[in-house]
Amino acid sequence: MKLNKILITISIIIFTIISCKDSLEITNPNELSDSTFFKRPEQLQSAVDAIYANLQTEALFSRVWYYMYDNMSHEVEVNPQHEANKRVYFDFNYNAEDGYIFQYWDNCFRGINKANFVIQNEANFENVSEDIINKSVGEAKFMRAFYYSMLVTRFGGVPLYIEPTGEGQPRATETEVYEQIFADLEAAANSLGSKANTDGGRPSAGSALGLLGKMYLYQGRWSDAKSAFDRMSGYALASDYEANFLEETEFNIESVWELNFTLAFGATTDWSGVGTGTGIHEYSFRGQDMGWNDWFNSYPSQDLVDEYEDNDPRLNDNFYFNGDMFNNDTETVQLPLERTAAWKKYQLYYKQPNENQASGINCRIIRYADVLLMKAEAENELGNAQAAIDLLNQVRDRVGMPNYGTAAMDAIYPVGNKQQIFEAIVHERKVELAGEQVRFDDLIRWDLAEEKLGPFGFRKGTHERFPIPFQEINTNPNISEGDQNPGF
Repeated sequence: MKLNKILITISIIIFTIISCKDSLEITNPNELSDSTFFKRPEQLQSAVDAIYANLQTEALFSRVWYYMYDNMSHEVEVNPQHEANKRVYFDFNYNAEDGYIFQYWDNCFRGINKANFVIQNEANFENVSEDIINKSVGEAKFMRAFYYSMLVTRFGGVPLYIEPTGEGQPRATETEVYEQIFADLEAAANSLGSKANTDGGRPSAGSALGLLGKMYLYQGRWSDAKSAFDRMSGYALASDYEANFLEETEFNIESVWELNFTLAFGATTDWSGVGTGTGIHEYSFRGQDMGWNDWFNSYPSQDLVDEYEDNDPRLNDNFYFNGDMFNNDTETVQLPLERTAAWKKYQLYYKQPNENQASGINCRIIRYADVLLMKAEAENELGNAQAAIDLLNQVRDRVGMPNYGTAAMDAIYPVGNKQQIFEAIVHERKVELAGEQVRFDDLIRWDLAEEKLGPFGFRKGTHERFPIPFQEINTNPNISEGDQNPGF
């Protein structure tokens, strides 16, 4: 069931949630307040639902998130029509006045504020069962942790807004932000239901554990990461790899957590209403932006295409090539601009001739294949070589590819020692998770970004992070230019 059916109620909560730094300073007696709002279960539900809206904004998952991560990872090349305000990520030429970087920052904190509104008012819930309260607070804590995970990976230490305050906070340390993320996700894992008992689009206990393991992995806490992944249950690889990226197969057994999009409420090309999460905007422009038969702003890099082994079916599941069939196998692909490959993953061309701007395909934020590959990395770092190899082979078995450790794979990716297993993990993540916005952070945490991205403008010590937005420095009295990230 799509969460979209519930999100109509967002309008109820909008009037109680204002800017991310002063939203609890409500004094108008004619408006709903935190002390009078939570009197019915549907009011609590609307407050929880509102937390998601800031993910469905232009700078995040509605559009620019994909440009940022695809361009910075150089999984793509850009076509001549690629807009300058998005090409800056491809060239590592952004600065503290970048409008999308500010929107990224702003929407994360707006989402955090909405989560805090629920968490901080737990004592005010009335006429609501204890079970619903626990799940609602757990859901809010998961979402707070998710927003902070987006912030800490891109900005490093950021202000921590956990308690009610009307004042801008100073930057916390990166460690402090991660510790808050860990605490929120543990709490969420203990209060949320199983995958089988959770509506699609809402996080389950497994979603919290998957994100928890990922965050531990990003901190090099291998044993903690493995423990979190080991606690997950109810997941498996979908039998068909491509099913993870189609509209009809959303919320499948492999989905750990995905963000809802739908065209059920209609769509508009009015760009003015998608910046702050204050309305219903439940569709993505990803297909239109990347689609070869539409705007075609970017296409898969040759380096990415060349990474695939011969006969790997994921190559043709992820990309279109000249001569392929589309639109229910009634038309033949003819790529423009003399390109040899285009994105197929997350495109609607399998059933229609054009994207028509808006797309209702969900974004799979964490899927079980990613979990298995992260767990393989943790096992390898812990010295459990065979366990790591077995996890890699589990992912390859799904697509019928030769196993690591066999003669066929030893010729190209031997796994006789820790470093070789690591190189196999790097390869497998690149081909399995292509176009899923994970490679840039992978290269950062593996300390491979300078080697792989240096030729494109990446500077070590600077481009691992975004700059703190100028608007934040200008308006937050507890953050100054001296707090800016290095190099900006």
